[in-house]
Amino acid sequence: MKKVYKTEENETEKAIVFCPIENEKDKEYQVAEICRLAFSAGLEVEKVFTQKIDAFNRRTVMGVGKLEEIKEFLKSNECDCLIVDFQLTGSQLRNLSDELGIKVLDRILLIIDIFALNAKSSEGKIEVKLAQDRYLLTRLSSMKGSQGRFGGKGAGMRGPGETKLELDRRKLEKEILTLQGEIEKIKNSRRQNRVLRQKNGIKSVVLGGYTNAGKSSIFNLLTKENIYADDKLFATLDTTSRRMFLGEGEYCLLTDTVGFISKLPHELVESFSSTLEEVKNADLVLHIVDVSDPFYKKNIEITNEILDGLGATDNRLVILNKSDLLRKPIQIEKNQILFTTKNKNGVENLKKVIAELLR
Repeated sequence: MKKVYKTEENETEKAIVFCPIENEKDKEYQVAEICRLAFSAGLEVEKVFTQKIDAFNRRTVMGVGKLEEIKEFLKSNECDCLIVDFQLTGSQLRNLSDELGIKVLDRILLIIDIFALNAKSSEGKIEVKLAQDRYLLTRLSSMKGSQGRFGGKGAGMRGPGETKLELDRRKLEKEILTLQGEIEKIKNSRRQNRVLRQKNGIKSVVLGGYTNAGKSSIFNLLTKENIYADDKLFATLDTTSRRMFLGEGEYCLLTDTVGFISKLPHELVESFSSTLEEVKNADLVLHIVDVSDPFYKKNIEITNEILDGLGATDNRLVILNKSDLLRKPIQIEKNQILFTTKNKNGVENLKKVIAELLR
């Protein structure tokens, strides 16, 4: 009989991570990112397993030898779940869960779970629910019952969670249509506001960038607001817009949006389409970068790819944030400026640059 681990309400879940490596030069980046995602979901990573995979095992993604290695580790180390840094099918989720006797989360479900944890507004909750339903719909028949024996709490079970696995396909599809209708109402409302704003000549500026780059902290400085900010991935999920005064009677609308990440799941892109429209229709994008991150150049590439994919304006200012943490000088390229929230004097200079780019 397989062992079942139950997680108490306030107990930190322990996880092991499996990273299938397609490109060896990106291995360090991939491992660091998935571990940060696990931390942001409230998980404690016990061990990371990696494997260079040229042809994926259709049944479990990982090779037979790696599966046995993980089984051996679990014999002497109690863990609640396995995180696989890959998009799994429903049968692969079930097969791994059956083989290892623990809950299994793939990359998409882990990110959706973090979103569910941080969604506070009604719009954010609708968008997360839609992403969860879309994820489950394609895996419903092969997943059914695979997670139930591990309880209804913890990572992967937030929001709709396991109860959705009991819904039949038709009911799930009906709920998705209802949620899509709610999001369309939000889109229409935003379009009307956008038309009114354009008639009044009010420019729109959007904060974009890799998650946890410091967008919300900069938003607070520029608007003198106090929205929530934390040192976790996707800590700020809900879209917030405020007036930002640029001086000499000028102002614009500044919007803080959801952060980006590599291999952004299409379920989230589709579900958060109303939020991402704000990025697409902005007059200026402030691309926030955590320049203290050793992988900041890679994060810039990822964000640019997403912005280009959304059709965002080329009018972008790259703000190299957290410059006070730099240990050595870096090369500043065109349309890039160094910034730190520690130096309040830099705010007025930043506003001047923004005003110039909006003219």
